[in-house]
Amino acid sequence: MAVKRAKIRLFLDAKLAAKQSLDLSRAQAHYLFGVMRLGVGDLVAAFNGQDGEWSCEVTSAGKRGGVLTCLEQAAPQINPPDLWLMFAPVKKARTDFIVEKATEMGAARIMPVQSDFTNSERFRLDRQQAHAIEAAEQCGGTFVPVVVDLQKLETLLRNWPDDRRIMLCDETLAGTRATLTAQKPGKWAILIGPEGGFSPDELATLRRLPFVTSVSLGPRILRADTAAVAALALWQSTLGDWK
Repeated sequence: MAVKRAKIRLFLDAKLAAKQSLDLSRAQAHYLFGVMRLGVGDLVAAFNGQDGEWSCEVTSAGKRGGVLTCLEQAAPQINPPDLWLMFAPVKKARTDFIVEKATEMGAARIMPVQSDFTNSERFRLDRQQAHAIEAAEQCGGTFVPVVVDLQKLETLLRNWPDDRRIMLCDETLAGTRATLTAQKPGKWAILIGPEGGFSPDELATLRRLPFVTSVSLGPRILRADTAAVAALALWQSTLGDWK
């Protein structure tokens, strides 16, 4: 008889397998037993980004900790395409939004970049990795993208891997038909500029690079957080796993 699928999902940095015992941290125990009011015998859906989603039973519940026991796999591991999202950080709430939506929409890596016109150089790596985990918990995903620390755009381009293409979202192409239709799937990255756009020097450098494809995101210039969602949807529906 199949185990009923749990509604509450929790990311755990531990191996998931049948009969595996999983120790909970104090924060996790507080969430499950203090906030969600679960107790011994209740079910939790656990995932670790590698082993799919597992139905787990609460076998010990306390204020400072607890234990889950894996029963059976409820959903297979589903990984996104090999797609990176690069964007210039913006205000905190809007950066949170970008990380959340990138997780939901299937980015494998999230990479903040500092460009000439970046107007926010603060990026809390620990906060944003935790935000990606929360987004995966809430959207039903079994994969959590890796969030990396802020890097200068020029440094990133200087060390760019030869086998990965960049989809450049170029605001100067608004209203044109510059698209991905002639491109092939594979290793890609999306590059979103800051609120002030890329500088002329940055655009000139990017356009000279053989691995860069410039695209338009429609007839209107979009805010950075909106552009990230639009770009991910464009790439996923053209070259990704939405096809």
